[in-house]
Amino acid sequence: MAAGKESPTIVKDDMGSSPDRDGAPPLDDGEVPYSAPLHRKLKSRHIQMIAIGGIIGPGLFVGSGNALHLAGPAGILISFSLVGIIVFFVMQSLGEVATMIPVSGSFTEYASRFVDDSLSFALGWAYWYLWVTVLANEYNAISLVIRYWAGAAVVPQWAWIIIFWVIFVGFTGAFADSINGVARTFVIAGTLYAGTEMVGITAGEAGNPRRAVPRAIRQVFWRILIFYVGTMFFIGILLPWNDPDLLSAGARTAASPLTIALSHAGINAAASLINAVIVIAVISAGNSSLYVASRTILFMARNGKAPKLLGKVNRAGVPWVALLFSNLFACIAFLAVSDSAGTVYEALITLSGVATFIVWATICLVHIRFRAGLAAQSQPLSALPFTALWYPYGTYLALAANVFLIFFQGYTAFLNPFSAKDFVINYILLPVFVILLVGYKVWKKTKWVKAAEMDIWTGRRTDLDEKNRDDVEELRGGEDAERKKQKKGWVKKVKNVVIG
Repeated sequence: MAAGKESPTIVKDDMGSSPDRDGAPPLDDGEVPYSAPLHRKLKSRHIQMIAIGGIIGPGLFVGSGNALHLAGPAGILISFSLVGIIVFFVMQSLGEVATMIPVSGSFTEYASRFVDDSLSFALGWAYWYLWVTVLANEYNAISLVIRYWAGAAVVPQWAWIIIFWVIFVGFTGAFADSINGVARTFVIAGTLYAGTEMVGITAGEAGNPRRAVPRAIRQVFWRILIFYVGTMFFIGILLPWNDPDLLSAGARTAASPLTIALSHAGINAAASLINAVIVIAVISAGNSSLYVASRTILFMARNGKAPKLLGKVNRAGVPWVALLFSNLFACIAFLAVSDSAGTVYEALITLSGVATFIVWATICLVHIRFRAGLAAQSQPLSALPFTALWYPYGTYLALAANVFLIFFQGYTAFLNPFSAKDFVINYILLPVFVILLVGYKVWKKTKWVKAAEMDIWTGRRTDLDEKNRDDVEELRGGEDAERKKQKKGWVKKVKNVVIG
């Protein structure tokens, strides 16, 4: 693409999505199921609920107990607050690119167009693995939480995993261990915050991404931060870090810290109610995990980075093969049946946490390269519907922080005595990621994308240019319309964050 060249009229992305798909009937018999488009009907509230539903689940209600056990109340506040700051800048980076180019492949596709196709290959599989692992965590968590009730405890754990597997297929001191405990909980915080980037995945199916995506990014981040940091603060007050009922490596069954606190207070009816809410939240989170995993592998299949069969959709536009494939791999949750449930849960969450930091670091790199492409092709920043706050400082800070946490989260394996098991769990994804990247690069002979040659046009929703001219002005930070919109009472601001 030559510098300063006018934008072509392009409205399709590599997933076959098209704005004309809104309200379209089911696929005709002659429509190819491997290239049939996904619907573009998601509104801002749908995007927010998919992201929130994927995050507020077993991590918040069950994994928080493990974090408290490892780091203590002050440790979890530090780790979750610091990771929350990283998430803020990652979301700003993703929001800028996803609002401009809302494709269903999201940052996996951006990596191919702005960096190197081999990075896209490795990132796509890492991200799919992340959500399959999170889904396995959710199966493990729900099989633990539901056994809080005496009647449910008589059913074997493996049976509960099977039951919910079928359901998911059908419905698509202050510090407990000094700095070591804080280091261990960074990876937990990373895993539990994973899902905020779902906004980028859903952008390709948004009816009006220029309005829906920025709004979702702002509100999802603040809601998640309030929920997580607030919850960590209160469970740190209500429970000691060494409470025997918290999920730890020696636990065979476990309950939520909230349920434990209510039980200790003698409010058993409320504890039972909270446990029921947690079960529902885990089911919701499982659906979100399957959604992201299936969309990621669907993009990979349609771009030659995964078996072609996984790119098939049914007459209703549902990627049923990708859904089934992802759910089958989540059966690693059955490992909990033959080992301590707490040990398996901790191992799974560590693996997915490392993958999260890799994904977030790549999003920041993609954003930096995107800006380089805009500059090389003489494209003004005023054309962006949404601009990242405090660029480039925030983006570079988040990139450096994610790279640091990839290595720092597992340093406790080197403490005396050295733990080979912990070392493998903490770092196995790094060589696997490098092997995928280098192997694909050698096999396909891919090249680093030059800034002047980047494809910064394909996937732009040019059909919305005239329709959303006012929305662009409203959403661009620093404009008069935005400042006027922000001049409202604090009650309205709180309502927008909490309710929307």
